[in-house]
Amino acid sequence: MRIKSPNKRTLAGYIFLLPAVLFYSLFFGFPVIFSFIVSTRRWNMLVPLSRARVVGFSHYEYLLNNELFMRALFNTLTYSLITVSVSLTIALIFAVLINGAKFSVLWRFIYFAPVVTPQVAIGTIWGYLYRPNNGLLNSFLKLFGIKPVYWLTDPDVALFSIMLTAIWSGIGGSMLILTAGLRNIPQDYYDAAKIDGAGPFKQFWYITVPLLKPTLLFLTATGMIGAWQVFDLPFIMGRNAPAKSVMTVSWYVYETAFQSLRMGRASAGAFLLFCVIFSVTLLVLWTFRRGGIEGYE
Repeated sequence: MRIKSPNKRTLAGYIFLLPAVLFYSLFFGFPVIFSFIVSTRRWNMLVPLSRARVVGFSHYEYLLNNELFMRALFNTLTYSLITVSVSLTIALIFAVLINGAKFSVLWRFIYFAPVVTPQVAIGTIWGYLYRPNNGLLNSFLKLFGIKPVYWLTDPDVALFSIMLTAIWSGIGGSMLILTAGLRNIPQDYYDAAKIDGAGPFKQFWYITVPLLKPTLLFLTATGMIGAWQVFDLPFIMGRNAPAKSVMTVSWYVYETAFQSLRMGRASAGAFLLFCVIFSVTLLVLWTFRRGGIEGYE
């Protein structure tokens, strides 16, 4: 049997792909393999990895039975579900309201400003707003005779306070993308709906939302991936709160790796986080496909 040799065009395609494949292998493929190897060993970075004791999957077993890690997993789940769903809902409403309105460019700039602001700066600023004694929020509550709320130290409130900050800072980016999606919806659909007597709510529910499903899929998937990896806001704002109430998986991995020097256990936690993110992403894709998305079926 004669094997056909690749033509020049196919060979040129592989050559052009080679730099991207090398870059991907060097900066993603190799670290993933190396991290998996580390997760099966007891390594503290003070000795060569080759001398570290092989422990198999005992790190994974430990984490799945560790109360603090499971609490961090629950906190991350709560954080991701609430921040992504609430921020997307608010962003969609704002995008519809300012679409085609006067000074829409100005409004988009105002809402998008927090997106380009570093999360460390946002966490620090909101930390001042949440101060129990002279913070702006408690000063406002004091006008109505309400006792001060310990926003970042009360274990029952701290995580929700951080989520409020995350929602505020994430609305602008989603709104900008949704606005672009709204502009791609033909006006003819709305004109036909008006002729049939459909009001603004029916137009929104039966025209806007279905035609924005690909955009909502993208924002939900990327939002979930980012939310499950959250580290900066909880770490900056929740350092004075009980660890169990605000710790996320990324924070747990960071402390395990760089404070306790348990690199094997930290790598195992990172792999478990990857499995969760991968599963959640597949669930989001499956959910949207069941609803029917043009181009995703």
